[in-house]
Amino acid sequence: MFFYVEMVMSITPQKRMQACLASFAAITACVGTHALAQGAANYPGKAIRWIVGYTPGGTADMLARAVGAKFSEAWGQSVIVENRPGGATNIATEMVARSAPDGYTLLLGTVANVINPSLYSKMRFDFARDFAHVTNMASTPGIVVVHPSVPAKNAKDLVALAKARPGQLRHGSTGIGSPHHLAGELFKHMAGVNMVHVPYKGASPAIVDVVAGQIEVYFGAMVSTIPHVKNGRVRALAMTSARRSPAAPQIPTLQEQGFKDFDTGSWFGLHVPAATPRDIVAKLHAEAVRAINASDIRNRMQPEGAEFIGNTPEQFSASIRADIEKWGRAVKLSGARAEG
Repeated sequence: MFFYVEMVMSITPQKRMQACLASFAAITACVGTHALAQGAANYPGKAIRWIVGYTPGGTADMLARAVGAKFSEAWGQSVIVENRPGGATNIATEMVARSAPDGYTLLLGTVANVINPSLYSKMRFDFARDFAHVTNMASTPGIVVVHPSVPAKNAKDLVALAKARPGQLRHGSTGIGSPHHLAGELFKHMAGVNMVHVPYKGASPAIVDVVAGQIEVYFGAMVSTIPHVKNGRVRALAMTSARRSPAAPQIPTLQEQGFKDFDTGSWFGLHVPAATPRDIVAKLHAEAVRAINASDIRNRMQPEGAEFIGNTPEQFSASIRADIEKWGRAVKLSGARAEG
């Protein structure tokens, strides 16, 4: 003991301060680790926020609310869905990236999150690195629809109309950086036509405008759009996925109509900040998979085109890295750029 005191006192004041800070950091880290472990054992002990980067009413919002209700039933804690549209989901994503890694702030991620790195020159977070990717809950094919007043019955007709009216047709999407924005840009590039892109902050306002005839064309997700096809408010021209949807097998794909290798769609994932304890990630994963296998959720969303997945965090992380590369090539081909 005396030897230790003499040794400490013999070093310079600056080094003593460094030693004290190092000891304090070690103690803090130990306490923090213990606190996280205790939090994981008791998780969840309060309300959970689920951040969605789109307006209410779209597929992302619908799925977050449906799965969140299952979380509440299982855990006895409220799951509050917060819609934070804007910035092509970057606002919502950064909000969660900067939140405490304790499992109480979740992100509903979509394909926009893997497209944005190629669309935006500056990002204040790294989607692949800064999140633990819990599971890909579901995917949906994309669809192209027009207002009934538009004299187009298929993709060929739409191309002919767009060429006859260059720069006059407006095509809406769920926002800059969404797969539907990119699908529209790819369509224009491959068809050699000029249509004006109108970005919305989610599916709901975009669908309202195409149903009202404020925009002529809409590239969107099948789940939120097919009800309006069924009731005749819009006309479906094509699926943007590689194959037809079992929920609407009568609608041909763009590939079938001459657009070689055209394949875009959406997925909807559950994500938390990267430093979230693994046992909390595991608990979220197990409950999310249980939720998407519930008959009421499947019976509600499968007829509208949803395909449920529920892969592991490792599988989801690998697919995200692959998707960033895939969509990067698509962005380059289409010439799409973030607008403001």
